[in-house]
Amino acid sequence: MNFTKIGMACALTLGMTATAALAEYPERPINMIIPYGAGGATDISARAIAEALTAAAGTPMVMSNVTGAGGATGSVAVQNAKGDGYTMLFARVGSHTVNPAMKATLPYTLADFRFVTVYEINPVVCAVTPASGINSMDDLIAKAKEGGVSYSSSGVGSLLQLAAVMVLKEFGIEDPLNTTVHIPQKGGGEAATAVLNGTVTFICTNSSALAGFVANGQLKPLLVTTPERLGGFDAPTATELGKPSLEQLVGWTGIAGPASLTDEVAAKWGEWMATAVKDEKFLAVMEKAGSVIDLMSPDEAKAFIDGQYETFRKLVDELGMRIEG
Repeated sequence: MNFTKIGMACALTLGMTATAALAEYPERPINMIIPYGAGGATDISARAIAEALTAAAGTPMVMSNVTGAGGATGSVAVQNAKGDGYTMLFARVGSHTVNPAMKATLPYTLADFRFVTVYEINPVVCAVTPASGINSMDDLIAKAKEGGVSYSSSGVGSLLQLAAVMVLKEFGIEDPLNTTVHIPQKGGGEAATAVLNGTVTFICTNSSALAGFVANGQLKPLLVTTPERLGGFDAPTATELGKPSLEQLVGWTGIAGPASLTDEVAAKWGEWMATAVKDEKFLAVMEKAGSVIDLMSPDEAKAFIDGQYETFRKLVDELGMRIEG
């Protein structure tokens, strides 16, 4: 018997086993890119689920805010990453449906990413101050037809601008870009403040951004885009008001890697998310923010995002809102 050959074969087998063990994903912390600043809807959602994800994956999730260009800077960082699952993105409605629909020079397309899930839906809420004297969407539309109505947003080309324009158009304002006044702010927080201090008439934004103001009576919600009434928001749904197409108008948070993300990694994320979204602390934070937890499969996420993109792109083209520069 050739003991030398047997020894070499055993060593090779052990080496291959060790290599396979070392290659097991994940073997080190995962860098999670948040493409928006601290305290925003994406950051709140990401940090709320971080602890549960870490426990499910058995490795730290390192949260990194990589901001700039309306979510594009952080998105590009993931677009250019390896598909090994160690750099992932908390993608958002702004970065992955509004931006592609609005901006001709965006440095990426939806095809540059592989979504493992969308897990959080933020309905859009349109709101005014109680002092405005506006108590319904009918009141708001009547005032808009008279002239002098304004709305705030987090910037030109943002979901907030698109939401306000889409709502006005659905309720019969034929030329909302010119019959109302858009007053962009530096962020979602400032956009809400502009309504609170009377600088603008109304805002349409994610429920999570307005939940606190609605709870303490500072803002009055006129409309929510959920199929059913939203807890904590005493307002009719778009469907109740005869505008079911507005249900497509929602914010969302999902997780994506680069297009080259492997099947093995994507499958692991599916397992982790199924566990993480059941975490009680995470659910409590999301409920307080007015969010709806809806865990989508990769195929469901892709269909949902593609549908939103087509809706927004059609509106952008109809109204000439495409940003070419």
